[in-house]
Amino acid sequence: MKEELVKAQVLIEALPYIREHFGKTMVIKYGGSAMIDERIKEKVITDLTLMKYVGINPIVVHGGGPQITEFLEKLSLPAKFREGMRVTDAETMKVVKMVLLGVINKDLVSRLNQHGCLAIGISGEDGKFIQVRPLPNMGLVGEPEEIKGEVLRGLIEEGYLPVIASIGVDKKGEAYNINADLVASEIAISVGADKLIFLTDVDGIYEDFPENKRIISEMSVSEAHQLLEEKKVSEGMIPKLKGAIKAIERGVQRVHFLNGTAEHSLLLELFTEKGVGTMIREES
Repeated sequence: MKEELVKAQVLIEALPYIREHFGKTMVIKYGGSAMIDERIKEKVITDLTLMKYVGINPIVVHGGGPQITEFLEKLSLPAKFREGMRVTDAETMKVVKMVLLGVINKDLVSRLNQHGCLAIGISGEDGKFIQVRPLPNMGLVGEPEEIKGEVLRGLIEEGYLPVIASIGVDKKGEAYNINADLVASEIAISVGADKLIFLTDVDGIYEDFPENKRIISEMSVSEAHQLLEEKKVSEGMIPKLKGAIKAIERGVQRVHFLNGTAEHSLLLELFTEKGVGTMIREES
């Protein structure tokens, strides 16, 4: 009986947060190490399912950097990066599409469906949903230029949980690799999301990386700008932080950086008073 009362108390404590988030749209960027460990992946899928069932509208945007690199190594193809983004030639693009669409996207959709979610997998190639502008000196790499947010809003209204692979097309319809952090930011803007959440493999944003590893629990947009200007973040964090800043400046209320390898970090952030990770907000 005591154990049941503890469970009931947990639900009661979560009630105000469930009420606050009900009906809100949240974009979750999922990738990196959190996607490799099978046990952790199952926890993330469970968290997303619970979010859906308590009335939140999650949109998942996934990358697949480690898996792409693994396949490239098997094919003896070099992996090159510039400012945290993968330089992509034609051969690399074939691998990117195979991994993101043929492996990761289908796996996430299947797992969510098995948990009772009505999940659907799409990429920017579907209906030219994500149109890009090519980035110079990066090969087949683009940045989002136009996102048809109405497509996602329509899917949500029909009860679907969209799972989006970070591939877009140019005006001619050619496929481009896009940094998933930037895609998540632009999608959050296009649908007017309440929150943008980055699931990373660290506990948040460090105060002065790499010298100081104290986590910043909360910061303003101006403080985030300052971190970038002073180059106090790791290379992989650069596109995430840029995307976070743009999202806040374009109307997204909060951006969160959570450790996706920690158990139930999504639920702890959304449904407890203390929360976890780093939150970026607009100027107070």
